[in-house]
Amino acid sequence: MSKPSSKANKFSRRKGFRKKRPTLSAQPVQRLPAEQPDLFKDLEHHPRIIPRPEHCVSRKDIDREALKVLYCLKDNGYIAYLVGGSVRDLLLGRRPKDFDIGTNARPEELKKLFRHSRIIGRRFRLVHVYFRGGKIIEVSTFRCRSEHDDREATSEGIEDTNIFGSPKEDAFRRDLTINGLFYNIADFSIIDYVGGMADLKQGIIRVIGDDPAHRCLKDPVRMMRAVRHAARTGFTIETNTWESLLRHSGKIRLCAISRVRDEWLKDLSSGYSRAWAELMIKSGLFASVFSGYASALESEDKGLVRKLLFGLLGYLDRMVNDGVEVSEALMLTFFVYPGLCVTPEWQALKVERLKWPTHEVRSLLSEVLSPYDFRRSVRDVAVQILSSQWNISMCLSKGKWPKRVWNKATFRESVMLYDLVQEILGQPVIGPDPHLRSGPKPLKKSRRRKQRPQRIRHLISESEEIHV
Repeated sequence: MSKPSSKANKFSRRKGFRKKRPTLSAQPVQRLPAEQPDLFKDLEHHPRIIPRPEHCVSRKDIDREALKVLYCLKDNGYIAYLVGGSVRDLLLGRRPKDFDIGTNARPEELKKLFRHSRIIGRRFRLVHVYFRGGKIIEVSTFRCRSEHDDREATSEGIEDTNIFGSPKEDAFRRDLTINGLFYNIADFSIIDYVGGMADLKQGIIRVIGDDPAHRCLKDPVRMMRAVRHAARTGFTIETNTWESLLRHSGKIRLCAISRVRDEWLKDLSSGYSRAWAELMIKSGLFASVFSGYASALESEDKGLVRKLLFGLLGYLDRMVNDGVEVSEALMLTFFVYPGLCVTPEWQALKVERLKWPTHEVRSLLSEVLSPYDFRRSVRDVAVQILSSQWNISMCLSKGKWPKRVWNKATFRESVMLYDLVQEILGQPVIGPDPHLRSGPKPLKKSRRRKQRPQRIRHLISESEEIHV
């Protein structure tokens, strides 16, 4: 047998021709079978599998970046499901805001598989896969119904097998049946462990499991999510779930304040805030979440408060659905004003001259929104809009709009709020930019300086002779 030439050995040792280390995709992995039902042969109960011809989810409605992640996981031997609200929205014929993916790959494996990715999360480790244009696809590992999170498990020496679980266990961890559906990229089928397809067809919001009260007590935020999806879809909340909301609405106060605040801010900006507010009041969650607002809804002026609240939120929904960008400060203003304007403290702020009672309004705002806090910039803008209401009414009565009123950065938002309140109450509105229609401005007198006659000097030299 001939030995390899020294020239070939030298060539192979050159820089750039080193042997590549085996990547994750090159490692022997267990490939998925062609037919989806084979995945569930070891489980006690098979899920309901809806094949492609029997549902409306199409790959053309899924983002390209999400499809890339799904196919990359599938081609490397992992289970790849589209999970959560994206499957629900696709089945309802809506465009999902986010496409979340579930898999049996661990976070460390995902980090190696996707070059531009990062492991995030304090409680549960997730992987964000980054694409050009700022697109982010969130990938999570299937989890079992465990009371421990990732950090607790690491510190207590709990094995990964007690944290991560099967798709079935992950489905039963979710809040509502309509959010527990999976779309399998392997055969384009819908996998239903929790009866979500039947509830979607019947228009029912149901908490997963046989004991909704226990599930709501374990995580009270599920009650807010049940109300949210009922408002967005127009579905009916199932009887046992609704009774659990009525009975345990006060338990929402046990949740972290920041978490509850983020939940209801999503609802304000959803485009369905009016329906959400109505369901929150009926279920008793409104009084538990907004304890400072409850007194206004129980006062003698509760009819006025509800009329203003539903009217302003209805206009907010129209702005959001029309694609108008609404700032967080303006959303808070629309939400807070109905509960603020009926208080004696607000009526005491009526001004006799131009004045912005920002300090007093800031205190009232904190009382109504207690115990929630916001960024200083958001709070200050909301306070400016609310403080300007008294000045607008005074300028309107006098027919004069001083520059220090209309020169404010929040003047247009302030006039918008004033007009909306007037329209809801059946009063005449003033329209945008009222300072431009306040009448012709008097002409200023001309201050042109008079020209003085120039003094002409005749210089006569001494040598010049004057002839008479």
